[in-house]
Amino acid sequence: MAPTIAFLTPDSQKDELALLIQQHLPVFSRYALVAPEPLSQYLKNITGLPFDAVSAISVGGDLEIAARVVQEQIVAVFSPLDFSQPAAPELDIMALLRVCQIHNVPLATNLATAEAIVDNLAHIRHAHLIFNSIAGQGDSQQELALIRDLLEPHLNLHVLLTTPDISAADLAKEAIAANSDLVIASGGDGTVSAVAGELINTGIPLGIIPRGTANAFCLALGIPSAIAPLRRSCQTLLTGQPRSVDAARCNGLPMILLAGIGYEAETVEKASRELKDRWGPLAYFMAGWQQLSEQQPFDVDLEIDGVDYHFQSAALTVANAAPPTSMLAQGAGSVVFDDGLLDVTVAVAQNSPKSLQQKFQAVSGLMQLMGSALIGSTPDIENLFHFRTPRLKISTTPPQKVVIDGEVVEATSLEIECLPAALTVLVPPTQS
Repeated sequence: MAPTIAFLTPDSQKDELALLIQQHLPVFSRYALVAPEPLSQYLKNITGLPFDAVSAISVGGDLEIAARVVQEQIVAVFSPLDFSQPAAPELDIMALLRVCQIHNVPLATNLATAEAIVDNLAHIRHAHLIFNSIAGQGDSQQELALIRDLLEPHLNLHVLLTTPDISAADLAKEAIAANSDLVIASGGDGTVSAVAGELINTGIPLGIIPRGTANAFCLALGIPSAIAPLRRSCQTLLTGQPRSVDAARCNGLPMILLAGIGYEAETVEKASRELKDRWGPLAYFMAGWQQLSEQQPFDVDLEIDGVDYHFQSAALTVANAAPPTSMLAQGAGSVVFDDGLLDVTVAVAQNSPKSLQQKFQAVSGLMQLMGSALIGSTPDIENLFHFRTPRLKISTTPPQKVVIDGEVVEATSLEIECLPAALTVLVPPTQS
């Protein structure tokens, strides 16, 4: 249940309570609101905000709110009293005061205290956690419980769960509409990419808790993803700094990592969920080994700044960001994710490796690419070319499978454009 603010007051104070809410609509609109009838309907009509209704105070509505305080659903109670009037016998303010005291929930009994509580609520960061429970190989329920334990003392955390019918992108739109201060993606690269795609050019920071197989985007940005990932990632969300990085669009779709045509797309498709569950990141190596002897060259038409280029290729990668493990993106020895340019690496076609020796030679070349990325040097590999550009168009014959941030599609042509500094990501302080 979303964090909730409760309201209850004598009739003589309801106008001042409504005025308080109207004066601080941006704060109150970020919470679920509850009040007894008929006060809930009155406040709804005056302020335009949605209110959940409990029973009238005369039949125990104040005790229903007290019960919600005990259940830790209420973050603040506003109950301004009017001591110039006889006390309303039906309002058990002492019971409410007692549970708020025990559970450390702020209770405002006058407008001055109410203003102080509103000021405090205004400075609490609101974060939406978009959690993909089928990502990774751990116990998702235990992981979610740990994340909540680590973050809820410091953030007003709204947990949104993906389902087969509700995508991470849908939930990101919901978080944006709620004026979230921080949107956190917890899952694999597909989840992160979907959430990031919606946050492009919004200015809302993206936080990441990696729980996928590759976690390539985190590796590219230096966000913890291997050792004690949940605790270290949550620490980054609380102490990290916002960093502006590039994003891209590929055929209108958001892209934060890369588009791989040919070999890489076929490899990703071969790395099934079952294979990844069993072997983890090694699943991609195993699938890639198999694809080496199956990959066929294809014709490429490339358009850059109105100039056309034609060649044959077995693999073409256009990267916005990529870690060293994304070997086919490392034509320059590294991928720069904040220069306003796309890194394009082309493997010009040669005979597909059929023999075991040829396979080992191909793998050796891939490992050389990764080694160059790790030390930041430019690889010297025959038939491998690299350049940087802000945008390009690609056509292939015959149509090739394309992997865009881990999702495999089939397309005859691609238009890819870099979006400089379009995404804000929380990174460790040393990386900002």
